[in-house]
Amino acid sequence: MCKINMFLITALLVILSIIPHNRANACTRVVYHGDNNMIITGRTMDWKEDTRSNIWIFPRGMERNGEVGKDPMRWKSKYGSVITSAYDICSTDGMNEKGLVANLLWLAESSYPQWNGERPALSIAAWVQYMLDNFATVDEAVAEVEKNTFDVVSDMMPDGTRMATLHLSISDATGDNAIFEYVGGKLDIHHSKAYQVMTNSPVFGQQLALDDYWKNIGGTTFLPGTNRAADRFVRASFYINAIPKTEDTRTALASVFSVIRNTSVPFGISTPDQPNISSTRWRTVSDQKDKVYYFESTLYPNVFWVDFKDVDFSEKAPVKKLNLLSGKTYAGNTAKEFVAAKPFRFLGIK
Repeated sequence: MCKINMFLITALLVILSIIPHNRANACTRVVYHGDNNMIITGRTMDWKEDTRSNIWIFPRGMERNGEVGKDPMRWKSKYGSVITSAYDICSTDGMNEKGLVANLLWLAESSYPQWNGERPALSIAAWVQYMLDNFATVDEAVAEVEKNTFDVVSDMMPDGTRMATLHLSISDATGDNAIFEYVGGKLDIHHSKAYQVMTNSPVFGQQLALDDYWKNIGGTTFLPGTNRAADRFVRASFYINAIPKTEDTRTALASVFSVIRNTSVPFGISTPDQPNISSTRWRTVSDQKDKVYYFESTLYPNVFWVDFKDVDFSEKAPVKKLNLLSGKTYAGNTAKEFVAAKPFRFLGIK
C-alpha cells in the first residue's frame, strides 16, 4: 500500500511539473478561523522587483472614481481604511474599519470583458479600494457585484510588458470569504466561509480539485514543496486548519505569520520571463477582531502595525501616508508616524 501511495504521489508531481509555466505564479492569502470570533487574514506579496509600496490611511467621505473613460463610475467612501499600495498607483491590500479585508493577487488566466464605453467601469487598480470604501461584509459586497452594473477594466502593467491579470479576495470579521475572477470575459464569484485560501493559477475551481486530492493523502504524510501556486495552495490549506484554534491574539497572530512565511518564496529567487514567480517582498496580517493591520517587509527585521483605535477615520480627517521607501526601520504601533499626504491617483484607462 505504501508503494502504491508513493507511486500516486510521484505521478501527481510529474503532472504538476508539466503544468504550463504561466500557471506558476505568486502570492498566497489565508484566512484563520479561531475561537471567540478570532478572524485573521494573512497574505504574501511576491514579485520580480520592488513594488515601491507605501501604507496609506484613507478616511471616510473621499470622493472616488473608477478612472476609466471620460465619465467613470463614482462613489464616496463610506468606510475608512488602511491599505498597502503598489507603485502608488494601486491599492493592492488592506482592511477597512469594519474588518473587511481585500487582497489583490495575480491570475494569469484572467480575461476581462471588452469595455465598449457604454457601461460604468472600474480600473483594476481601484478594485480593492472600491470594496474597502463601500462594504462592511462579504455578503454586502457579493450582493452588489452580482447586480452586474459595472465592468472591471485592466490595462498594461506600469512597465508595459504585459497585461495586469489579477483576481480579488475579500474576507470579513465573521470569517466569510469571496473570490472574484474574470475568466473568459465573465466574472466568476466563489462565495463561502470555507474558501480560506487563495493563491494564483490555475483558476480557483481547479485549485479546489487539487486540494481535495491532497486532503485524501493527508498533510502529515506528504505535502508538495515547490513554489508553484498549486503547491502553495495545498500547504496553506493544510496548515491554516492544522494550527491551533485559539482566542489568544498573540498565539493566533504567530500561527498565521508562520503559515504565510511557510508559503513565501525565498528572497533573491526570480524567473526572468515570469515576474509573478519571484521573491516575497512583504507580508501582511490583518486582525479583523481587534482591527490591527500588521506589516512585515522581507528587507527589514521588524513586524510593525497600525492599531485602528489610534487612527482618525472621520470624514474631515486628512489622508496620511507611512513612507516605506525612505529606508527607515519601523517597529511597534506606527499609527502616530503617518504624515498627511496628497492621495495617489489610481492607474486609469482612457
